[in-house]
Amino acid sequence: MSIRWDALLTRQVARELDRELRGASLRAFRFDGAERDLFLLFDDRTLVWRLHPTRGAVLMRPPTVPAPADLAHRARVRRVYAPDDERLIRIELLPRRSGPPHDLVVELLGNQWNALVVDVSSGTVRHVLWSRDTGRGHRVGERYGVPAPQERVGFDGELDEAAWLALLQPVPPERRRRELVRRVAWTSPLNADYLLGTDTNRSDRDRLALGYERWRALVDGTALGAPVILEADGGPQPYPLSLPGIQAREATSILDAVERAARQTGTDDAPTEAPLLDPQLMRRLTDAKGRAERKLRLMEREQEQLGDEQAVRAIGDLILARYGEIEQGAESAVLTGFDGEEVIVTLDPAKPPHENASRHYREATRIERARERLPKLIDEVRAERDRLDGLLTRAQDGSAEPDEIRAALPRLETDTRGRPDETPLPYRVFRSSGDLEIRVGRGARHNDELTFKHSAPGDIWLHARHAAGAHVILRWHGPGNPPSRDLTEAATLAALHSRARTSGSVPVDWTFRKYVRKPRGAPKGAVVPDRVSTLFVRPDPALEKALARDGESG
Repeated sequence: MSIRWDALLTRQVARELDRELRGASLRAFRFDGAERDLFLLFDDRTLVWRLHPTRGAVLMRPPTVPAPADLAHRARVRRVYAPDDERLIRIELLPRRSGPPHDLVVELLGNQWNALVVDVSSGTVRHVLWSRDTGRGHRVGERYGVPAPQERVGFDGELDEAAWLALLQPVPPERRRRELVRRVAWTSPLNADYLLGTDTNRSDRDRLALGYERWRALVDGTALGAPVILEADGGPQPYPLSLPGIQAREATSILDAVERAARQTGTDDAPTEAPLLDPQLMRRLTDAKGRAERKLRLMEREQEQLGDEQAVRAIGDLILARYGEIEQGAESAVLTGFDGEEVIVTLDPAKPPHENASRHYREATRIERARERLPKLIDEVRAERDRLDGLLTRAQDGSAEPDEIRAALPRLETDTRGRPDETPLPYRVFRSSGDLEIRVGRGARHNDELTFKHSAPGDIWLHARHAAGAHVILRWHGPGNPPSRDLTEAATLAALHSRARTSGSVPVDWTFRKYVRKPRGAPKGAVVPDRVSTLFVRPDPALEKALARDGESG
């Protein structure tokens, strides 16, 4: 069961994060949309937001070295806060160098938790954990709209006892809980019973008056003692205070309570000291293990389905021995076998009997060779599968280092003869201002290889419209579209590496690589893109030099 967030818990978590992170230096973001995890990589720690509906938590971890796929973002935390009576946390980020400030917004509404990086100057979404159509900006490039405020009374503490009584006393007791949560700020299903009280020795008015005193203490913070982990019906629940009738265990801080509750529910499924691995690296390792398992299953199935080579060769012998009994063009023949029994033989009507016999001999030879080589190959693939499985297990429990995994993966990226492919890469490498990799094809004959062998379905494909030139791949791990600046820089490289490079303005088409297909029989470099958008860019040679990596601009 996931941790439940209300405005009171959100406020306390934001306050502790502010004390922990104010002034901290951020190095990069790591968005893992598949798992709904967000990592903030600081110089001295890593903050992990787990925002999947089944395992929401915020966890502090040791510092992690940014991976190539991470989003570089050098900034300093100005402050962390939660707007009054809202389940939303903002981390204000000031750039370490030039550039606009950004806010990281973590939404904890219902079970639609999300995280977005918002450009403060323009209000547009720069990055988002997972894109969805909400009508208020949950896609990259859209203008972000904050959730509509709850507009409950007392969010600023301006609610006196008389107004409290006037609001709740006329309501039948069985409906007060719902009315309280709907109308009064800082209340939730978690604390409603505590605020309404169940003391039958008091009059109805006295119980409501006591509830007001408790509510006032919550808003002012005077009721908050040591944070606790409530043993609620839905599982362990971190909370800023203990509640009557619910067993609770004290914690040293609200973040400690969240951590311990997450560990108890399995949300924190890695040791505290485990290094955080790049999700892309983990997926590559997982995919590699999956490929080995599929290859092993295919080989084992092939071994199980091998026929009897002696029986197949005997059919060839029988065809030659009964050559004169087989009609030309027949699809089958009933022949008397060497043991006197009738045998139905299937034939290729387009071939004479002696070629049908040769076909059976070739099949018998294939079975013999497969029977000899498959056991060894199966053992090799099984050993590779077991090696990858062990490495994946160690990666998941934190005992495998990223460099060890990277060193193991190239063994899988070999040609069909098992020797490393030493052919030079068919592209030049550049880096955008946002530190995204841009791959520019080395010529028309390399375009197909770049597009279909050296890119992922979620990458961005670009090409100058109506002009011969290089295919360009902007590596993008999503979700949503890439930042407009990085996309424009990739489009500029596509224009520069086309015959339109001398034009003042060049239209460049772009789409996700998964929407690019190669028609059957099309010449090299000819593809058909779908769902295309177009950018108009000015070919700027200075930009190519600025983005070049390791002299790749030449």
